[in-house]
Amino acid sequence: MPNELNHTVYLSYEYMPSYLKQCFLYYSLLPKSRIFTMDEVVAMWISEGFIHGNSNDLEELGENYYKELVSRNLIEPDKSYVDLWVCSMHDVVRSFAQYMTKDEALIAKDGDNDILAELSSQNFLRLSIETNQSQSGELNWKCLQAQKSVRTLISTIQIKMKPGDSLATFSSLRTLHMKSADMSILLESLHQLKHLRYLTLVNVDVYVLPGNIGKMKLLQFLDLGGCTKLVNLPDSIVKHDQLRLLSLPIECMVPRGFSGLTNMRRLLQFRAHLDGDWCSLDELGPLSQLRVLVLTELENVSAASFAANARISEKMHLISLLLYCTSKLGDDGLLKEKEGVSEEEQQRIEKVLDKLCPPPGLEYLHIKGYFGRQLPSWMMTTSMVPLDNLKTLLIDDLACCTQLPNGLCHLPNLQLLQVSRAPCIKHVGTGFLQSASASFPRLNKMILAGMVEWEEWEWEKQVQAMRRLEKLVLNNCRLRHFPPGLASNASSLKILILVHVKHLSYIESFPSVVELRVNGCPDLERITSLPNLQKLTIMYCPKLKVLERIASLERLILEDYTMEELPEYLRDIKARHLQLFCRLWLLSAVAAGQSGTEWDKFSQVEHVKAYARDGDNQRKWYVLYTRGDNCKLDSNISSSAIFEETLSSCMVDPQGFESVYKMRRSTFSYICGLVRLPFLEDMMARDHTFVDGRVISLQDRAATALRVLNSGEPPVVVGSSLGVNESTVSLVTQRLIEGIRERGLHHLNWPYHFQAMEKIKCRFDKIHGLPNCCGVVHRAYFKFGSPNLDHEENADTLMQAVVDSDMRFTNIWFGASSSMNQSSLLNDSWLFKSCEKGTLLDGSKLKVSDGSDVGEYIIGDAGYPLHSWLLTPYRLEDDISDSKVEFNRRHSAATAMALRALERLKDTWKCLQGEGWHPNNQRDLWWTIRTCCRLHNIVIAMEEEGAVMLSR
Repeated sequence: MPNELNHTVYLSYEYMPSYLKQCFLYYSLLPKSRIFTMDEVVAMWISEGFIHGNSNDLEELGENYYKELVSRNLIEPDKSYVDLWVCSMHDVVRSFAQYMTKDEALIAKDGDNDILAELSSQNFLRLSIETNQSQSGELNWKCLQAQKSVRTLISTIQIKMKPGDSLATFSSLRTLHMKSADMSILLESLHQLKHLRYLTLVNVDVYVLPGNIGKMKLLQFLDLGGCTKLVNLPDSIVKHDQLRLLSLPIECMVPRGFSGLTNMRRLLQFRAHLDGDWCSLDELGPLSQLRVLVLTELENVSAASFAANARISEKMHLISLLLYCTSKLGDDGLLKEKEGVSEEEQQRIEKVLDKLCPPPGLEYLHIKGYFGRQLPSWMMTTSMVPLDNLKTLLIDDLACCTQLPNGLCHLPNLQLLQVSRAPCIKHVGTGFLQSASASFPRLNKMILAGMVEWEEWEWEKQVQAMRRLEKLVLNNCRLRHFPPGLASNASSLKILILVHVKHLSYIESFPSVVELRVNGCPDLERITSLPNLQKLTIMYCPKLKVLERIASLERLILEDYTMEELPEYLRDIKARHLQLFCRLWLLSAVAAGQSGTEWDKFSQVEHVKAYARDGDNQRKWYVLYTRGDNCKLDSNISSSAIFEETLSSCMVDPQGFESVYKMRRSTFSYICGLVRLPFLEDMMARDHTFVDGRVISLQDRAATALRVLNSGEPPVVVGSSLGVNESTVSLVTQRLIEGIRERGLHHLNWPYHFQAMEKIKCRFDKIHGLPNCCGVVHRAYFKFGSPNLDHEENADTLMQAVVDSDMRFTNIWFGASSSMNQSSLLNDSWLFKSCEKGTLLDGSKLKVSDGSDVGEYIIGDAGYPLHSWLLTPYRLEDDISDSKVEFNRRHSAATAMALRALERLKDTWKCLQGEGWHPNNQRDLWWTIRTCCRLHNIVIAMEEEGAVMLSR
């Protein structure tokens, strides 16, 4: 044995029972580039004949072998998966195992010797291919066909194939795992693999399987989940009476006669479709050996009797059950349809799932997309079905459920509970725990995510529950505070993770927690009394001011690319390690060390590692500090950088500043102050200069970018007139747009504040005689037809804008297509959806002179549909009243004002006319328009409203 191989692994191998040796060696063949689950590995072992025993117990025996390899530390569980579902083999162990199989197996991976030479000089029993590159050429199918004795072929790469290539030479093949779009060429010869037991096809462009696939009488495992274009299985599939696994693509249908496949152990992605030509749920009844079952599209089951015929409760070997409906929720976690789900649909799905009651031996249950008002009756009480073996329960996309099931707390072996995306649950009451006895006695991990309206959790101290809970994750909810019973009862809680928990203001008194992660908790103000906390991660919690009584803290990780100074609470931290991810400007202040403003906040920490990003590089800029090494600082940021902020004379035209930049000098200074921080960071990272070598100051950069935007000239023209390189002009223009996006969002915001909206309404009433009016909606068309825009022939953009009484933009929305009409653009917009939901224009009504009450509204021209919140002019008819004529006059005047605002926008910022400078892509184009709208608003606010200070 070569010296480089590990002798300890050799001893472990020598003392291994013979039945386990072959399984161990086989595992080393699996490519590292793909995840293989325990079920897949065991299926391959069975196919190779490594598992001996009763046919009914092969999977269970294989799992025991798998667990024995884990117990011997020969494969290592991936902790991001439950129940040893995924493991990996250490490189040292893998090298030994592959050495032991070198005479029987060829493993082709990057960096290996000449693979083609080995294939031509030796016959192998097993091939594992992760690369198609070889010293003497590219690997193709023809190179493999000489391997006539091969029993296993595993490929995770695309192997080149051509018409005429065949599987016929692989007569001994038992296991075939292929990833290749060209695999469809080989399908016609697939039936010739008489000994094949295991077949997995990944990313194969195949729409239909050959009808003669039924001739493969020994096939036991068929995984077609990666054949996304496969719609129907051939009728001959029901002849595979040895099948133990069938995994289907999401759109695939199964022919009738399926009930004869009584050897089936695992059936994945079975569609509950009720087409007369295809298999339906009732054919699952005779499949009594099922251990894993995944049912999809259960919303298509028209009657509970079909579900009852599946006889799920009688399948005593079933350990994993997954019940899926098509989700009714959108990406925001709320119902997609405004009208919701009908009562009839809710009642039908409730009855269907009631009949899909699992057997008592079930260990894993996943319900997804369910839209009944309450969960199945067998989940609400354990007296109906004692699921005493259930270890994992996942419930996702509960569109209509208003409460968590009460019966779960009595499940004696439940270890993992996950509920995600349940928008109708606002309150978790005492029924969830039930005080009769200790609730959730073995629960180890609980995840509650996407319960976007959840605000209250009841749990009194005296209610004993979750004594073994070690990890709690709360994500995207409105929980205001933790219940008293959590801290006092969850005495084993070690890890607490809080992500986007709105309204939560404090975290305190969790004596057992050793790791806490908080991310995006906007109202969190203090973290106190965590005596055993060792690791704390804080991300984007801007109101956090207090960290107290966390004496055991070892490591603090702080990430926030928006903060401009280190938080004051760092002064009180005694952590040994601080890791900081911040913006470049703040990092430069840290790099200044004792002469900087931030020194006193971190100097007491033993070790500090601070980073700022540049593009995708999260650690481009760094500061490293060690307190014990004479307060040594190491950084790649220059501490002597001096940035000029004056405006060069070449930037001021003889015609005068205002004529060139379309704004006063004071407004320009405000804009420079607005983008000062991102511009200075850019100056630290990149040395932009004039063509004569002079450094371009901050104000020069801003002036250059503004010249591009308001002149509309190409960067080469602007650069030539200012003495600046064309690429520099483009970069500083892009940086100004990014800076306004980062720092100036408040200059184009809907006026949520009461006083701001009242001012707008008063101005509309005073100027136009439109009481309670909140704005004018209009559309604008921007034509950017340049082929330079990512080679798009037509980059035209349609924008919907709401304009206030001072011609400022309060909301803009871009159409998905420039061909949309006004109505479709409106219906697609945030404005429309918010108004229809009643969350916008929902202020107080105003009593007008005729005694009627008028709610808040905006106005739009006759091209818009009439809504209660969107008023359009009256149609001109013979009998139109004087009052309606007067309304139309006022309406017309206000609409004309909005049109003038859009004309002024295009006239001032000529880049929007699409004749000269062009953004790089559609996204940049939209941000350019937004930037110009914000600049438009800034000029109005600074110069037409008495130069009001906008910094607040």
